[in-house]
Amino acid sequence: MANTYTQLYYHIVLGVEWRRNLIAKEWKIELYKYISGIVRNENEKLLKINGVPNHVHLLLSTRGNCNLSELIRIIKCNSSKWINERKNIRGNFRWQKGYGAFSVGQSEVKRIENYIDRQEEHHARKSFRNEYREILNDNGVDYREEYIFD
Repeated sequence: MANTYTQLYYHIVLGVEWRRNLIAKEWKIELYKYISGIVRNENEKLLKINGVPNHVHLLLSTRGNCNLSELIRIIKCNSSKWINERKNIRGNFRWQKGYGAFSVGQSEVKRIENYIDRQEEHHARKSFRNEYREILNDNGVDYREEYIFD
């Protein structure tokens, strides 16, 4: 559509099924590159990605017509297939059902990039469970404790 301009940012959190520590240092950078390619193939932009063995954070910039849930489905499906085909782990790799997606204003992009960069340092002091609750609370998301880590 002519004269339509958007700049949308999302902070995405993807957990490994059962929060298992399956993403190994030896291949996580390759995984991040693969996810970056998936996002690029969907004509969106991955600004930042990092994580620890049981979850990954992404900062995405999307177009106005992006179907975010479909993009995340594609990322999760293709990246888990990539991990399983390479036999990076024993058994099957799966992402946790669902995901966290939080809108980010332009003024917050640098702060979220820094937060994502410091994941290893951050998780030396805080569990994924506590971090995720904090993100949900900071973003005003209503949730039920028994469902957030299904």
